[in-house]
Amino acid sequence: MTSFRERNDRSKGRGGARTGPESPSRERRAAAGAEARDEPRGPRPPRRKEEPDAWVWGWHAVVAALANPRRTPARLLVTPDKLRQIEGRLGTHGAQLRPEPFDAPDIARMLPAGAAHQGVALRAPPPEPVDLDDLAEGGGLLVMLDQITDPQNIGAVFRSAAAFGARGLILQDRNAPQLGGVIAKASAGAVDALPHARVVNLSRALEALAEAGWRAVGLDGSALDLLADVLDARPTVLVFGSEGEGLRRLVAEHCDALARIPMPGGFESLNVSAAAAVALYEAARAQGAAGRRNA
Repeated sequence: MTSFRERNDRSKGRGGARTGPESPSRERRAAAGAEARDEPRGPRPPRRKEEPDAWVWGWHAVVAALANPRRTPARLLVTPDKLRQIEGRLGTHGAQLRPEPFDAPDIARMLPAGAAHQGVALRAPPPEPVDLDDLAEGGGLLVMLDQITDPQNIGAVFRSAAAFGARGLILQDRNAPQLGGVIAKASAGAVDALPHARVVNLSRALEALAEAGWRAVGLDGSALDLLADVLDARPTVLVFGSEGEGLRRLVAEHCDALARIPMPGGFESLNVSAAAAVALYEAARAQGAAGRRNA
């Protein structure tokens, strides 16, 4: 009679741990695993991050971020065809930041869906705000945004403000997003070229600016005065409200004038970023004309 031990030994020989030439020993398997772990590999495709504000993408946005001393970049991903171009733009960050070559799809995995990275992405926290007092020094133009939260609109306003020579932007601390990758891309890098301040209370900020000699002009589609009629050469803060609600009551009450953009075509209103571009052009022209008259 076959014993239990004999049957058990036979079953191991048939279906258990085989020791023939077709099955490597435990020692050989362990050595093979260690060798595979030690084998050099190319760069791993990065995984998608859950912090979109930590990344900047797009050629102009990344170049501007690299040129901004208020940025502290940590990682730079580039496609091979962009590597030589970006190396010439590193500036002061060249010593501590080495570009990492990746294919375009691998870079895209790090970014929000649909991000047009143009072969470059920079991991860096948003630029730090400056004090309101710093923006108030001197004259010119400032832009204040009252509860505008759409990143595309904020980025476009930054771009127009930089184009027409504004000194900076003022955002509310609680009701404005961080200046992350979407805003940086929409601004074409203007978030790094133009300083911004964050304040707790916009009405109090307007009071402080008034004491420093600034005049606030709020954009309101229902205002009686036309924008060109209220602008002059004095230091001016252009104040824009959200598209749905417009300027809040207390913010509007702290403006020295409310004005509208004339629209002879009969259309009711403009997108806030388009309205900002028109208003900044008019304000820059008014200040420039006054300067030429006084020259």
